[in-house]
Amino acid sequence: MNKTFAEQVVEFNQNLKYDGNLPDDFQVLNPYLENPETMEVMQKFYQKYYNDFNKRKFIVGINPSRHGAGITGVPFTDTKRLESVCGIKMKSAYTHETSSVFVYDMIEQYGGAEEFYKDIYINSPFPLAIVRKSKGNWINANYYDDKELFNDVKDFMIDSLKKHISLSLDTSEVFVLGKKNADFISKLNQEAYLFDKMIVLEHPRYIQQYKSKEKQLYIDKYILALKK
Repeated sequence: MNKTFAEQVVEFNQNLKYDGNLPDDFQVLNPYLENPETMEVMQKFYQKYYNDFNKRKFIVGINPSRHGAGITGVPFTDTKRLESVCGIKMKSAYTHETSSVFVYDMIEQYGGAEEFYKDIYINSPFPLAIVRKSKGNWINANYYDDKELFNDVKDFMIDSLKKHISLSLDTSEVFVLGKKNADFISKLNQEAYLFDKMIVLEHPRYIQQYKSKEKQLYIDKYILALKK
């Protein structure tokens, strides 16, 4: 029996681990190992929206934040929107993530979560949260923040992207969030020939933080790109 899209994503997440090298002062957080409820809510989410064999378009983020997928296991989804939009309550955590606000405002205008997730799959080339030590505290980090970090995680990222693609994703074009992210995905693409064409969209966090007055323009841009 062929596995549904949901079953394949759940299996990918269940087997997700990074045991490669990291520079000093960087750590990888695996939410599935740290909180059993993350595995539960992630499974509920994918069973609700991905229990089919649809071919989907692929949106590529950077890597999960500690307050979004780093808690819920669902990209760009904090616990607030997981409950209020997706109807899945998480008891062990309560998070608000800036990027999640934009993404779910855009999803609503796309036609709602069912319509959006029927067409679109979101994940990251490095699908686990990365943190770095700064002044004694651990803060969010991006896989491209440090040259040594990128070199350490590059092969793992290519392997992860290939596994995502094998779920039945449309590789004729990929939607990459963030211009700097796109520069690095382009490098991976030149090496591994993953996608025919890259469409770059501004990152939700950037829009929320710096372009909130023009938010509707960016929502329109996303929907126009994704629905064409």
